[in-house]
Amino acid sequence: MNDVEVGGEAIIKTLIKHKITHTFGFPGAAIVAVYDALLEHPEEIRNILVRHEQGAAHAADGFARATGNPGVCIVTSGPGASNLVTGMSTAFMDSSPIIAMAGQVAFKLIGHEAFQETDMVDIALHTCKKDFQIRDANEIFPVFNEAFRLATEGRPGPVYIDLTKDAQEGKCTESFPQKIPMSEPRFTGQSEELKKAASLLLQAERPVMLVGGGVLWANASGEVASLADRLKIPVANTLMGSSAFPDNHPLSLGMAGMYGTEIANYAIENADLLLAVGCRFSNRTAKEPKEFAKGATVIHIDVDPTEINRNKKADLAIVGDARLVLSDLLKTIELKLLKLKNEEFNWIKQLKELREGYSEKLDYDTHPIDYRRVFYELRKFVNDEDIIVTGVGCHQMMAQRFIPRKYPRTFITSGGEGTMGFGLPAAIGAKVAKPGSEIINIDGDGSFQMTFEELAVLAQENLKVITVLCNNHYLGMVRQWQKKMYGRYSSVYLGEIPDFTKIAEAYGLNGIEVSRTSEIPGALEKARKSNISSVIDIHVQPEQDFGESHQLAVELQDSKRF
Repeated sequence: MNDVEVGGEAIIKTLIKHKITHTFGFPGAAIVAVYDALLEHPEEIRNILVRHEQGAAHAADGFARATGNPGVCIVTSGPGASNLVTGMSTAFMDSSPIIAMAGQVAFKLIGHEAFQETDMVDIALHTCKKDFQIRDANEIFPVFNEAFRLATEGRPGPVYIDLTKDAQEGKCTESFPQKIPMSEPRFTGQSEELKKAASLLLQAERPVMLVGGGVLWANASGEVASLADRLKIPVANTLMGSSAFPDNHPLSLGMAGMYGTEIANYAIENADLLLAVGCRFSNRTAKEPKEFAKGATVIHIDVDPTEINRNKKADLAIVGDARLVLSDLLKTIELKLLKLKNEEFNWIKQLKELREGYSEKLDYDTHPIDYRRVFYELRKFVNDEDIIVTGVGCHQMMAQRFIPRKYPRTFITSGGEGTMGFGLPAAIGAKVAKPGSEIINIDGDGSFQMTFEELAVLAQENLKVITVLCNNHYLGMVRQWQKKMYGRYSSVYLGEIPDFTKIAEAYGLNGIEVSRTSEIPGALEKARKSNISSVIDIHVQPEQDFGESHQLAVELQDSKRF
């Protein structure tokens, strides 16, 4: 880099050094120096112009989840910066590495209620791993390098950078470091911990493995599969662990928790050992953590020491990178295990029999369309390599439950924060990251309306995303909770507006309306064959609920099948 350059130019060159090829953002007066510097490097980096700053954060998040690498968003100060907060909080809850940067007024004006001055350093503090304010251009290199390191080190997450106009427009006389500081080396468990874990696993008669999003961020799916195959351990996943273990694997139990499968919840409640990897034991998974897997010895593996014993007390805790810990655990087991466990244990036979004895009908042919029929057709339509992105609501849980995923990072959703409006902008980020993949955004009419202005991005950037809209004219999951808790509901009817097909067409995209079951396959195929994005507006039964599976698992338990 040159000995002297403007701060905005130094920022863009730093992004390029960190192999950032795309950013997502919306410019404004307090960030124009950075956007001007982008013009000098059109072949190396380009910005995707979103229509709302929340969309920029979600798109950066979708990019990160599809690749495992940091996504970047760039916005202006004041409302531009504050509009990032929901997206940063979403990424923070789901451990997604994004670099969120925003302009800020000149340092001398801070605290004087200058135009579009917002104290984002304090606001962002609880929605990211760390936040910085850069007041001098010479701070750019060290702060950005530290931000990228923190975003990817240990448990990933967002980092926020507040860029004063002084930093952007001032002269940077520092040189970029010859070596970029890298994340701290990933670490594994202690030898004695691994030996104890191996012994417990080999002694267990009814083991279950529970995998969370930490498995995906550690790229540990291969190690999970190897351990499961080696010891014949059935595997359940959390919502954020979706796609971490192949759903079509004979040992897969599906998702555990409130909206999980009956077989997964039954297995965990009857396990004598639970090996939890990269998961938080949140209330949506464990409901009442103290009662969760109550009869099991719990081994908890997590890279974040603050998660150990936070929600669920572990009998054995191993703090370390999931991939390295599982790899070393496998080696330890090999020393203890003289022969491969090929026989089908009674525990596996029981679960297999239970699975075969329980099936859920999906191929309903009703008018209006039964919600489940949509997912029956999607199950046939979606390929293993396609990337599924969802909004938040009933459609999200049905997509997770009924569309099996084979490969890691092919199911992207907002789990911890449950952010409505996540689907479309996150799908845009995934498409930018994986241009050769089919991206299918499964959304609800309530969630979709929060960010559907980002359809403009698909049109302007010529990006293809298929949006399958489950349109029931309600905030369905909220209505369901109201009915359950109070026996009635209010303020959840959205009306039969707008016409989503006309909205899609207004942006120059395909708008496809579906009101009968027989029309679903043709609409899906039309969208796949098209070169442009499509919105498939499927009218489903307005007041259909999607049941919790915890209670169904209790019913299975009470039936005393085994």
